[in-house]
Amino acid sequence: MNKDKDNVQPGKEPDGDELITLSGMYKEYFLDYASYVILERAVPDIDDGLKPVQRRILHAMKEMDDGRFHKVANIIGQTMQYHPHGDASIGDALVNMGQKDLLIDCQGNWGDVRTGDSAAAPRYIEARLTKFALEVLFNPQTTDWQLTYDGRKKEPITLPVKFPLVLSQGVEGIAVGLSTKILPHNFIELIKASIKILEGKKPVIYPDFQTGGMIDINDYQDGHRGGRVKIRAKIQQYDKSTLNIIELPFGVTTNTLIDSILKANDKGQIKIKKVHDNTAKDVEIQLELMPGVSPDVTIDALYAFTDCEVAYSPNACVIVDNKPMFLSVPEILQISTFQTRDLLKRELEIKKDELEEKWHHASLEKIFIENRIYRDIEECESWEEVIKTIDIGLKKFVATPSYPLKAGEKKLVMMRDITDDDIARLTEIKIKRISKYNTFKADEMMANLLAELEQVKYDLEHLTEFAIAYFTRLLEKYSKGRERRTIISSFDTIEIKEVVANNAKLYVDRKEGFIGMGMKKDEFVCDCSDIADIIAFTRDGKFKVVRISDKVFVGKDIIHTAVWLKSDDRTTYNLMYLDGQSGKSYAKRFNVTAITRDKEYDLTQGSKGSKLVYFTSNPNGESEIVNIQLSQGSTAKKKVFDFDFADLAIKGRTSQGNVVTKYPVRKISQISVGKSSLGAMQIYMDEVSGKLNQDERGKYLGAFDTGSRLLSIFKDGSYEINELDLNKKYDVNNILEIGNYSEDTIINAIYFEGEKGFTMVKRFKIETSTFDQKFIFISESPGSKLYFASMDKAPVVKYSYKVGATKEEKEVSLSDFIDVKGWKAMGNRLIEAKLLKVEKIKQDALEGSDDVDAEDDMERSEDNTENEKESNQNDLPIQPEKKVSKSIDSDQKTSKLKPGDTIEFDF
Repeated sequence: MNKDKDNVQPGKEPDGDELITLSGMYKEYFLDYASYVILERAVPDIDDGLKPVQRRILHAMKEMDDGRFHKVANIIGQTMQYHPHGDASIGDALVNMGQKDLLIDCQGNWGDVRTGDSAAAPRYIEARLTKFALEVLFNPQTTDWQLTYDGRKKEPITLPVKFPLVLSQGVEGIAVGLSTKILPHNFIELIKASIKILEGKKPVIYPDFQTGGMIDINDYQDGHRGGRVKIRAKIQQYDKSTLNIIELPFGVTTNTLIDSILKANDKGQIKIKKVHDNTAKDVEIQLELMPGVSPDVTIDALYAFTDCEVAYSPNACVIVDNKPMFLSVPEILQISTFQTRDLLKRELEIKKDELEEKWHHASLEKIFIENRIYRDIEECESWEEVIKTIDIGLKKFVATPSYPLKAGEKKLVMMRDITDDDIARLTEIKIKRISKYNTFKADEMMANLLAELEQVKYDLEHLTEFAIAYFTRLLEKYSKGRERRTIISSFDTIEIKEVVANNAKLYVDRKEGFIGMGMKKDEFVCDCSDIADIIAFTRDGKFKVVRISDKVFVGKDIIHTAVWLKSDDRTTYNLMYLDGQSGKSYAKRFNVTAITRDKEYDLTQGSKGSKLVYFTSNPNGESEIVNIQLSQGSTAKKKVFDFDFADLAIKGRTSQGNVVTKYPVRKISQISVGKSSLGAMQIYMDEVSGKLNQDERGKYLGAFDTGSRLLSIFKDGSYEINELDLNKKYDVNNILEIGNYSEDTIINAIYFEGEKGFTMVKRFKIETSTFDQKFIFISESPGSKLYFASMDKAPVVKYSYKVGATKEEKEVSLSDFIDVKGWKAMGNRLIEAKLLKVEKIKQDALEGSDDVDAEDDMERSEDNTENEKESNQNDLPIQPEKKVSKSIDSDQKTSKLKPGDTIEFDF
């Protein structure tokens, strides 16, 4: 055995070379590969906002630029001199930049970001740099260069971009161990934000997308990691059965959106009859709804279950000093803005040096020619003697930093010393130029150079103002057609269980204690969704909430089951139960707002033999009066008496309740249903979204109790009465008046009758009894138009109209002008012309005014006062909701019941 080999140290070859272990090889190679992908492929540089392939494409196009279009195949070939990764990646990156419509002018079929269609082959399409790109991206004098991958050519390390390009275009890239996602922002807003930064202000900017749509930026967090934005398509309701999607969310194409809609429809989450893709110049995806499906609920369901709403988590990672860094959007914008100012400073300094050089040479030339110094060199025999002679001749007329001006001398002060190169340049002047030298033109040119030089020096001293002027000039030249397309909004949280289509049916087997959507032979309860939570109460005083399935056991002797909604604080349960230990009967009222799914809850005191003797479910917290009959064998003096649930407070489900009687109960019967114990709901309508709410958001509509209804008057001259539904969304753009409806409500209307050409006034009460249906109350002749509508008792209006070239104004009290007539009556003629404007100037018991521009169909806008709220509440009639009473013998185990029915027990 060789002793030398035995003495070799671990990790060393016999000749002393270090061994590389497999783990070490992976470590080194992986880091090298990761660094390469991060720096050279996926992540943009903060200096110009470009990935290497994008930078090389733009540099190649600049080298080729002659103002004409070039074949994309040719551009790809030129770029391959700088980019070592093949034509496919270059072509994809070029098309991607071209579709953003900022740096590249495109000619031919470049595809469509809206539909997802790809571009034609590179040999069929052409491109060139835009004027904006030529002005903002390039300046060889301020560019740092490096050799290409093969050492044959030079390429820019980064381009001297004087614009926040990475924020304008946006970027997405996946590297090794990290990724970047910067959303695109609006061109105009970026420039204005840069100006604000230079002014010392803090701008706020949000993403903007080519495809339009809407964006919720409440959690944007300035583009930091951890932020999140929600982006929605813009959906319009065409009619009661048709929806049109006219703008797409960012990153979603018409094809992927339609696929997601069809999948949701197949799952039963939405109910769509047909989908038509009518996209051409503008996006239009038309959705035909199934009969009876609410367009408003369908819109919310589209946002909840399809790509009509998508979420993005920004992750702004850029290369700073050859290292990846995670920054916020304002930080990136600030760096870009100050870098632009620095680049402008460098350009001004270069321009200053060039102007000084031009003035320096022009001055020497003027002295050389006007003082005929060229004659002094005629006798010189060597080059050195020529240089020396000219130098001596020039110093007679100029002063330099090395030879300053002395007292009493009149010489031209130069900006720098005279060099041999300057003198050599003078010797190269041709005799023809000397003979035609124009002193006047030379002086004028030098004066212009000095004036331009002074302006440059001024701009350098006021660099920030110069940068602001630069951005302002960009805004004026290139902002046309680049206005914001994406609407900034705040999205309401969509409760999936509230908008999911009822794609299942709930059945119950009361005796055996099963509920489910697959029990089609058992009792039908209601329609529901396949993700609904179901609450079930059993006769032994227990209840449970379970997720619906084909068949699930909840407990025998089910007395009530329904769909349960979390945080529902209005559905109130009234019950009486018999305590098995004491024999007393207790009454209680409670809500079920939060539970643990599949957990059984006991509503009694838990004693053996306890059971429910009376139960009702009340969707609006209604109270009720019941008649209680005690057993004939009891010792009670009063064996029949009434009990009012309104005397009980609504408490938690675990409360014991109040003692009703200590004697045995034979029968309990419902006598009447009272008002809601929770009080009337104060309802508002959001004047932006059109959704009803109780959060005091928007226009106050009034106090709504059990049986209250909502009356809407539309601009097309129709009205509609609806049951109060907080999930319904109203089209505020088409509503002229909306409020609480009662049988005494009078509609006051002024409209134009198209056939006769008269402006008519009518007042009427609602005579139709059908709800959720529109009824037109003005003439249906072509040209007819509703000017004004009010539900006030005696409105007084001021109206204007034209008589020839004269504008006339008058006032009229509608209650004095015409009596209340039938809803189909034409009304009384006001004038034989169209109105220009209608203004309400007086309301009964109210203050305020509304303007209605009849010609422009201006929307009315009013803020109701507290007096109006009180008036609405006082005028409200109470219309109790009808309930079904059923008696159940103590021996009867099952009965067909519906949600909201009353359960009565006989003993």
